[in-house]
Amino acid sequence: MRLALAQIVSTADSAQNLSIVRDYAKRASSAGAELVVFPEATMCAFGNPLLDVAEPLDGPWAEEVRAIARDLGIVIVAGMFTPGSGARVRNTLLVTGPGVETSYDKIHLFDAFGFFESDGVDAGESPVTFEHNGTVFGLATCYDIRFPALFTSNARAGAMVNIVCASWGIGEGKAEQWDVLVRARALDSTTFIVACGQGDPSTVGIDANGAAPTGMGHSAVASPAGKSLLALGAGPELAVFDIDTNEVPDIRLKLPVLANARSL
Repeated sequence: MRLALAQIVSTADSAQNLSIVRDYAKRASSAGAELVVFPEATMCAFGNPLLDVAEPLDGPWAEEVRAIARDLGIVIVAGMFTPGSGARVRNTLLVTGPGVETSYDKIHLFDAFGFFESDGVDAGESPVTFEHNGTVFGLATCYDIRFPALFTSNARAGAMVNIVCASWGIGEGKAEQWDVLVRARALDSTTFIVACGQGDPSTVGIDANGAAPTGMGHSAVASPAGKSLLALGAGPELAVFDIDTNEVPDIRLKLPVLANARSL
C-alpha cells in the first residue's frame, strides 16, 4: 500500500490551509498514494481562537476536503476543530475519501508543558478505526501517543496501521521523546505507526505563538517491530512511501505481545 505524509505548516487562515491541503493531496495522488495523512490542526494552527473557526463535520471546510478527496480519488486524514459543548471545541480528525467516511475526537488532551488544551477543548470518548482496501487503520492525535492503551485497543479492533496526527510542541528533549514514542507504540501494538506532525513554523518565517504547540516537524513511520522507516526534517515536506501489511501477522507470530497481555 502506498501512503503519503503531508508535513505542512498551518496558518490562522482556514481557507489558505484548504489550498495547502489541495496542493499536497494532488501531489500525493500523482505519486500513486491512496491515502494521505495531514497533521493535527490542519484547519487552523494552535495559538489562534479555535472557537471562531470550528465547524461541524458537514460544514463548508469539511465539505471542501471531501470534494478534494473525491476529485483526486484519495483518502484524506486531516485535523480540524468541531463545535463542542458551550464555548468549547473538539479536536477532530476527519477521514474522507473513496468508500471511507469517519472521524475521531482526541481522547487525551494536552495539559502539559505549560499548555492546557482542556481549557477550551472537550475530550473524545471512544477509539475509532476504519477500513480501506482491506487494511484497518487506527486513529490517534498528538498527546494520545503517550498512552499505549489506545494503540493496543486499535490493534485489537483489527488495526494493522495506527495513524497519529500531531502538532508536537518544540522544547528540550521533545524531538527525542517523539522518536522514542513513535517506535514504542509500534512495538506495543505491533502495528505500523504513521505519524504526521506540523512543520516548524520558523522554517517558513512564521513566529510561533507563545506556549501553543505549533509543531516541530519530524514526521515519522515505524514498522511493527519498532524500526524507523522514515524520518523527516523540520520544514514542510511531502513524503510518499510503501508499506507491506503482510509484515504485521509475521511480527505478531514472533512477538505476540497482544496475545500474551494480561489484565492487572
